[in-house]
Amino acid sequence: MLVADARDGRLTELLQRRAFTRLGRGLAPGGAIPAARIAENAGVVAEQVSLAEQAGAQSIRAVATACIRVAANREEFCRAMREYGGVDVAVLDGEEEARLAFLGATKTLPERLEGRVAVVDVGGGSTEIAVGTVDGGVEWWRSFAFGSGFLADAYLGDDPPSPDQLDEVRYHAAQMLATTVPPPVDVAVAVGGSAASLRRLVGDVLGRESLAAALGELTRGPAVDVAARFALDPQRVRLMPAGLLALEAAGRLLGQPLHIARGGLREGVLLDLAGM
Repeated sequence: MLVADARDGRLTELLQRRAFTRLGRGLAPGGAIPAARIAENAGVVAEQVSLAEQAGAQSIRAVATACIRVAANREEFCRAMREYGGVDVAVLDGEEEARLAFLGATKTLPERLEGRVAVVDVGGGSTEIAVGTVDGGVEWWRSFAFGSGFLADAYLGDDPPSPDQLDEVRYHAAQMLATTVPPPVDVAVAVGGSAASLRRLVGDVLGRESLAAALGELTRGPAVDVAARFALDPQRVRLMPAGLLALEAAGRLLGQPLHIARGGLREGVLLDLAGM
């Protein structure tokens, strides 16, 4: 993920430039990212850096999360991003990823969140849960080695996925969280690509009924058809049932519906750059 600090209105447009590279696709924990996929990602990063510079960015920061964090050749990846992508990459550990996601989620909502807040960040290769307050920041956090990409690759072989495959994802997510005891919270917030995309299907709150409705929509037909119906990327749609079930498991753990945030890790990086 790359973010840039610019001084004009083009920043908002720049932040919406996304590319699906699926670096972790088929990658076992601790495995090496194939050279071709590193080269592809370097090209994407170089393009994003160029766009940021054209927009007048004063500083650029690139960060990497779970996939790169656990890769056997993470140093090779970072070197390629520096030499061919034109930017140094900071590999975030789980704690820093949780902190930045919490910052981006809690500081970009239209209304102030009172009490203790949980932020759930379901990424492609990991899920972070952070608990704290808006003023005090993160008090408790955990990082879990599963995300929408990992779960989809491991279990969702059919398009659309079968009920049995969905049950396997649900069971895996539940087992990963089974021994976790977070502090009690007053409100829970969801960030990440799956959560943001689910807003198009069911609105701003992910509760039991809305999650069930969204899962029904996502499994009604092939990913390409669902994508066309909701103006989503087909690759994103393929991952969304897994991401949804990860969010469902987190919401159950926290005992709260999940309110979909307007910001997350990316916005947290920007706010951190700004010293907020």
